[in-house]
Amino acid sequence: MQISSPVAVLAIFLAFFASGSFSIENFHQAFPIIEPDPGHTKLRLSREGLEAIEKITTPIAAVAVIGPYRSGKSFLLNQLLSLSCYEGFGVGHMRDTKTKGIWVWGTPLELDIDGVKTSVFYLDTEGFESIGKSNVYDDRIFALATVMSSVLIYNLPETIREADISRLSFAVELAEEFYGRVKGQDVAFEPAKLLWLIQRDFLQGKSVQEMVDEALRQVPNANGDKNIDQVNQIRDSLAVMGDNSTAFSLPQPHLKRTQLCDMKDDELDPAYVKKRDQLKEVVSAKIRPKIVQGKSLNGKEFVSFLEQILEALNKGEIPSTGSLVEVFNKGILERCLKLYSDRMGNLGLPRPEESLQQAHEGAKETAVASFDEQHFGRHHAKKSAEKLVEEIEKVYKNFLLANEYQSSKLCEALYTRCEEKMDQLQVLRLPSMAKFNAGFLHCNQSFERECVGPSKINYEMRMVKMMGKSKSLFIKEYNHRLFNWLVAFSLVMVVVGRFIIKFILIEIGAWILFIFLETYTRMFWTSESLYYNPVWHAIVGAWETVVYSPILDLDRWAIPLVVIIGIVVVYWRCYGRRKQGSRWTLLPLYSSQKHEHRSE
Repeated sequence: MQISSPVAVLAIFLAFFASGSFSIENFHQAFPIIEPDPGHTKLRLSREGLEAIEKITTPIAAVAVIGPYRSGKSFLLNQLLSLSCYEGFGVGHMRDTKTKGIWVWGTPLELDIDGVKTSVFYLDTEGFESIGKSNVYDDRIFALATVMSSVLIYNLPETIREADISRLSFAVELAEEFYGRVKGQDVAFEPAKLLWLIQRDFLQGKSVQEMVDEALRQVPNANGDKNIDQVNQIRDSLAVMGDNSTAFSLPQPHLKRTQLCDMKDDELDPAYVKKRDQLKEVVSAKIRPKIVQGKSLNGKEFVSFLEQILEALNKGEIPSTGSLVEVFNKGILERCLKLYSDRMGNLGLPRPEESLQQAHEGAKETAVASFDEQHFGRHHAKKSAEKLVEEIEKVYKNFLLANEYQSSKLCEALYTRCEEKMDQLQVLRLPSMAKFNAGFLHCNQSFERECVGPSKINYEMRMVKMMGKSKSLFIKEYNHRLFNWLVAFSLVMVVVGRFIIKFILIEIGAWILFIFLETYTRMFWTSESLYYNPVWHAIVGAWETVVYSPILDLDRWAIPLVVIIGIVVVYWRCYGRRKQGSRWTLLPLYSSQKHEHRSE
């Protein structure tokens, strides 16, 4: 017996678990899909009931019944579904725990609507004005039922009160926001079609439609009462819903209301049975699949839509149409922001600040125009538009920083290149003012042309200082280096003219240049005074002409040319005169007695 006891406990546990699994799979019952939080102020999802919806693969429509506490909503739904109180939604006087939040009948009705197979769910909502609840909670229930349903049955006993009209403010806001779209464009979603259902004991007198019309007439407000103005505004706005609002009357099924669940149709008032069947036809005629952003929803998509709406309605202290608008505009805002980012991303950076600003304004205008064409909502879309502009400005700041970085990077590279170029010009083998000026001008022009963006001004100042310093240093060293070069050159030419080429005029010219340079500086004490002499200017001009020109840069080709000339001279000295039968010269040559006798 000691061994069998744990086995029995395990068997009981498995049996309980199996029965629980069976109850989850049995969808022919009511399930909660929305339940209140512990504080009874906000709403949260109930996964148990959502399973009944998620399994549906066809388009979904929902019929919701709302109304005051203990107004017969659950009984009405059972009548519409042809269910008894014992198998359908729980009726208030039968259970201690009445409807909390929103419940769904797990087995949908299958209807053919315009050739489309549609699964219709019926929703029971928690009644208004019950004890221990806030008005905000009631508003959230009303708002959620308005958004998620295709047909909203407003179940009212006897008559229409002022408070019943006030509760429609959220439905009116939805109608103004989402029915105000241009025809032919997709809407975010279509709020439910409103059905005023007045349950009356006596149907004599005014019709229900006349009663609704009278209740929605303007209330005189000679004293300017703000509350009356607000209710009158709701009355005016109800006209926006137009054909989406219908009135219907339903007599009481029987005087013994507490025994209704035990009565069959033949025991109920025949007038009630007739009107009830007419109500079924009216509701069926109004049902359409739930359309969100131009697309009908299946089970999983409907649950996802419900999650979005619930998050929006729970945001803040009170349910807000603006919050719903933000939810539906979120994707559009992201697409428009991407449009802006893509257009700006196609720009080549760096670029001038004015050009970047113009591109920003153009891309921003395009994104805002795209948002204006697509956004949902009329009055509350302004906040989403402001958020789009705010996000665009944030992205633009990033582009400004990227442009500044790229500009600094580019200008730094150009500055470094010019600085290296100036350093190279300072140490030319053959000093040339013309070559320095050409390099100086090229650096300035390339920097001015290629350096763009916000960093250009700072680097221009640095360039001016660096270039000025380089030019001053070059000019200071130029005359001194040229003087030393000319002295060395004159001595070299003396040697060349006397011993290598043996051209008398070359040697004489070299001696004249050497004597001029050496004697002038000693006669006038300093070499600086030489630099102002016209003869020196002529020498410098001849030097510049020989050393540098657009055709020939002697500084670059000096060594190759010297080597080539040296080879030619050696060849001419050693072999050239032997091959020629007669001697000829362009210049007078040195001659000796010995050489003359040998020639005779």
